[in-house]
Amino acid sequence: MSQTSSLTAVAPEAPAAPAARSHRWWTLVTVALAQLMVVLDSTVVNIALPSAQQDLGFSNADRQWIVTAYSLAFGSLLLLGGRLSDLIGRKRAFIIGLIGFAGASALGGAAGTFGMLVGARALQGAFGALLAPTALAVLTTTFTITKERARAFGIFGAIAGAGGAVGLLLGGVLTEQFDWRWNLYINVFIAIIGIVGAAFFVVSTPRTGPRPKLDIPGTVLVSGALFSLVYGFSNAETDGWDSPSAWGFLAASGVLLIAFVIWQRRAAHPLLPLPIVLHRNRAASYISILIAGAGMFGIFLFVTYYLQTTLKFTPIQTGLAFLPMIIMLVAAAQLSTNLTLPRFGPKLMVPIGMVIAGSGMVYLTHLGVSANYAADILPPLMILGFGMGSIMPAAIQTATLGVDRHFAGVASALVNTSQQVGGSIGTALLNTLAATAAVDYVASHLPPTAEVARQAAVHSYATAYWWGAAFFAFGALLSALLYRRREALKTGA
Repeated sequence: MSQTSSLTAVAPEAPAAPAARSHRWWTLVTVALAQLMVVLDSTVVNIALPSAQQDLGFSNADRQWIVTAYSLAFGSLLLLGGRLSDLIGRKRAFIIGLIGFAGASALGGAAGTFGMLVGARALQGAFGALLAPTALAVLTTTFTITKERARAFGIFGAIAGAGGAVGLLLGGVLTEQFDWRWNLYINVFIAIIGIVGAAFFVVSTPRTGPRPKLDIPGTVLVSGALFSLVYGFSNAETDGWDSPSAWGFLAASGVLLIAFVIWQRRAAHPLLPLPIVLHRNRAASYISILIAGAGMFGIFLFVTYYLQTTLKFTPIQTGLAFLPMIIMLVAAAQLSTNLTLPRFGPKLMVPIGMVIAGSGMVYLTHLGVSANYAADILPPLMILGFGMGSIMPAAIQTATLGVDRHFAGVASALVNTSQQVGGSIGTALLNTLAATAAVDYVASHLPPTAEVARQAAVHSYATAYWWGAAFFAFGALLSALLYRRREALKTGA
């Protein structure tokens, strides 16, 4: 059997009994909780940073490491985490990931020093890299009936898209009403529920055939490449694109990725079998998730800045401002997966979602130093929510469709890797472009009064929104070209 054919899906299972169906939906609840915990943790800590900085006394220059430590560990270890879940069993990997993430969160919440908090965040990222792909792999192998799979991925895709906004809301409430440490402690309670759910509802799938070995050289190469990629973009954000710490690491990432691909072609037990990413629809899905991730992080970052620094919203008000966007995203995700995606396929749904999201970004560019939330901010946020709700479930479902269950973990890891890398790229690029736009605005509107500074900030946000719209426009064109027509999708070709 060829390597390509070994990656095709197993035959659809027969309709399950009602009890088994109920069992599967409880599995979805468990997996959704774990996914929500991982996704919201990327933003929930951001709102807590000022309070944590005041409490622990670290500098503005060091502040970025609270976020970067998590993203570096998470981004660089995702493929390893996904492959480990294939090798040691998904139920075991899922529970280990939950326990580790909870322990790291408790450690961070109890941190008395800056170094302890950074170390805890890195541990969170490492266990998150095991947990996130395992959660999606469990979903992929649990829901094989077409209609049930669509509903399950609609919920999962909505969580993946809305988790960042939920993190902003939760972070605001916890920071204002309790203490910044509860942004980390909350994960312990979510993880405990997840562990109980996993013990009862996640099924252990027995392995057939010989157990493959872990591809150590491939793991080292791809982990180094992903670390260099995320670290390079993080440095570009803080030090500029001309910094050796930016372009040097980005160049190293490219070299390591080429070496990784060459090694995967000859490895006896490849970490990432290349047919997974060479499949046209899956490749289109990974690229779409990356582009959507880049645009989504820009939305959260700059709209949050605008609401808090320009309009003087409190953290709770900022979180609540994103709530209608979350509701629209969830509604669109359900509409897409249950009605429009089965009928039209990803070739139409993903590009349409990109166009809708891009129009929402263009709408945001009209915001000035003063704005009415209901008239000026709410409509574009709801448009963006609808667009993301059309993109994410369709792309995530297609990205894992047709992959043999033995490689479901690493295929799922690529979904998370695409979103993480997209976020890193989007944050670095948009921040750089916005900062340059602000400097240029001040230089052309001398003297630099307080009002000029406010106008410059708003101008810089508008620049970021225009570029975000360009990301989505490029994604619409690329996805329309790459996805196969629905007739080809039906055959699994």
